[in-house]
Amino acid sequence: MTAPWLHIVGIGEEGLDGLLPATRAVVEAAEVIIGGDRHHKLSSPVTAERVAWPSPFDALIDQLRGYRGRRVVVLATGDPLWYSVGARIGRAIDPTEITYHPQLSAFQHAAARMGWSMADVTQLTVHGRPPEQVIPHIQPEQRLLILTTGAETPAMIAQFLCERGYGPSRMTVLAAMGGANEARFHGVAETWNQEVPAFNTMAVECIAGPDAQIFATVPGLPDDAFQGDGTMTKQEVRAITLAKLMPMREALLWDLGCGCGSVSIEWMRAAPEAMAIGIEPREDRRGYAAANALALGTPRLQLRAGTAEEHLVDLPSPDAVFVGGGLSMAVLERAFAALKPHGRLVANAVTLESEAILLQAAKVLGGDLMRLQVARAEPVGQMTGWRAAMPVTQFSVRKGG
Repeated sequence: MTAPWLHIVGIGEEGLDGLLPATRAVVEAAEVIIGGDRHHKLSSPVTAERVAWPSPFDALIDQLRGYRGRRVVVLATGDPLWYSVGARIGRAIDPTEITYHPQLSAFQHAAARMGWSMADVTQLTVHGRPPEQVIPHIQPEQRLLILTTGAETPAMIAQFLCERGYGPSRMTVLAAMGGANEARFHGVAETWNQEVPAFNTMAVECIAGPDAQIFATVPGLPDDAFQGDGTMTKQEVRAITLAKLMPMREALLWDLGCGCGSVSIEWMRAAPEAMAIGIEPREDRRGYAAANALALGTPRLQLRAGTAEEHLVDLPSPDAVFVGGGLSMAVLERAFAALKPHGRLVANAVTLESEAILLQAAKVLGGDLMRLQVARAEPVGQMTGWRAAMPVTQFSVRKGG
């Protein structure tokens, strides 16, 4: 086993004085220190070769490997394994070669300032990520701690809140926590106009107004939550479809014939860091899917033009596949073959011709067939009656381990 040569050190506003003695000794003995401008300023008394974050950031791993055999310190803010660079490095370099030195995270500082229990707070980051990722967490009585992208982020979050009927929500921006220049800024979303430092953390208490949009993260959003041309997997069928697809953390979905993106978007909302690739030949429907992804908080939805047959050869292996359009036996067989172990495949059909394909698939691939029928109560003259939607035949199958 290789002895650790790489130290990833969390540092706060107190600089070297805030480090444990053993950690400070590691930093002071470093031959190479890598970090951002802020990190280098916080550790300025140490004499070592100074290296800035590379651009693009992905080059950091190769750069680090080139330093193997020297005493190397990477400086991060707070806890390097909590929405920070430490986890990324640990996935690429053998963890036995790394020693982590955590500091109090911005989340812990902020929770302490607000008097909030960490167990009862949702912790999010939009640092280097699309701010729209906050949107699924805007729900009544929710408390959010958010690592921001910069000085403009609080105003963007305030806009998201107001657009969804949460204008009364209380917002606090905290900056330079633990240092001599610590500052706080308070306000409510509907009147937010504060100028704040670029490096900050937000605390948000979501307060629903009378017309607040209330959407759960579990599948089954109302159909009118999506822009589209009416061609989509409807609410009740979508909820059952997602249950069979089984969204999981960091899992990848192929959505073949994604239309307005309803299945992909609900997949991504249902599990942390879940990803989806939507294949759709029609440009107008891809436009709807992109707009829906932003509005509903899944901005990382990937959309590709074309048909399933054109793309199945060049996509990363999926954890789940949904076939909502372009159904054929060839597509089902290729999608099933591409699934990772324990992967799930679901396909829906509304015509007799496509239903026949699902019947063949069940014979070839195994799995289950189910007929779904939904009826809604509607006026019939002065009375009320049931109006049935088109029945949907659903095929689902899981791949072995």
